[in-house]
Amino acid sequence: MSIPQVLEVAVGLIVIYYILGSVVSLVTQWINEFFESRGRALEQYLIKIIGNKRIGDFKNLPQMQALRPIRYKGFLSVFGSDTEPKMIEKIPVATLVDAYFDMAGLTANKELELLQLAELVDKLPESDGKAAFISWINQGVTNIADLRTRTTAYFTGLMEQAASTFRARSRSFVIILSIGITLLFGTDTIQLAQALWTNAELRTIAAAQADAVVAEGGTTADLSDLVDQLSQFSIKIGWWQTQQFPQTNNIGAWALYIFLKALGFALTAAAVSQGASFWYDLLKKLSSPATSSSTGSRISEGSSTSITTSSTSSG
Repeated sequence: MSIPQVLEVAVGLIVIYYILGSVVSLVTQWINEFFESRGRALEQYLIKIIGNKRIGDFKNLPQMQALRPIRYKGFLSVFGSDTEPKMIEKIPVATLVDAYFDMAGLTANKELELLQLAELVDKLPESDGKAAFISWINQGVTNIADLRTRTTAYFTGLMEQAASTFRARSRSFVIILSIGITLLFGTDTIQLAQALWTNAELRTIAAAQADAVVAEGGTTADLSDLVDQLSQFSIKIGWWQTQQFPQTNNIGAWALYIFLKALGFALTAAAVSQGASFWYDLLKKLSSPATSSSTGSRISEGSSTSITTSSTSSG
């Protein structure tokens, strides 16, 4: 068995996973921006802090309005530079604490009597934030500085939860999208590995793409460029029209074909869902000087790849 050839096949697969991962990343970014997914996850936790009744007033505070990102109104707005403020996506904890104290009327007061403090807190809308304040006051925490310290720790935890919620939702979408992209392009890892093993020209194309990507530092091309790169490996939408199905009525042959095809798709989807950055980092490690010399210097140090390859039986 040729070790360099094995490495060339591995690099070819990694290049393909990287390209497909880049497609998934681009589409995920577009969808997250269009549906303001990060902002919606954050608002879910702001409602926990503020309550439904005052969330509008809270978001209209000057320090909150200043945090709204400016983006295009829609996909076609790029042609007219038509922008608008979007939902808040990230709030520094210090800013969040200041805004909450402003709304509660606690900012201008350094010292308050217990009854005064209780009266101000009682005016807050029903929320987890109000419940936390009441709990602290009942524990004897009445100093404004102490309340601010506890509020900072509390809000820090909630903001971390908001970020984790967004990441979890985004991760679920990446997995679903990875499966969809894999099926759309018909990228079968088993079939692709066989094609790379038997086709020296295909391995050369993969090595060249790897060089290009690492040289660019992992820069992701636009969607059309990624699709063009996939086409170099005969990977394209409509792959099923040229798929070679078993030319037999034997149930066993068909069962084996379906099993291997499903397994190949599953392996690809699992690999692509790891993300383009994962495969780019791995590609750089395989592109070390030692590996480069062992593979005939076909993959230079720092080579990066912008190609994603789906299932193909021919070069």
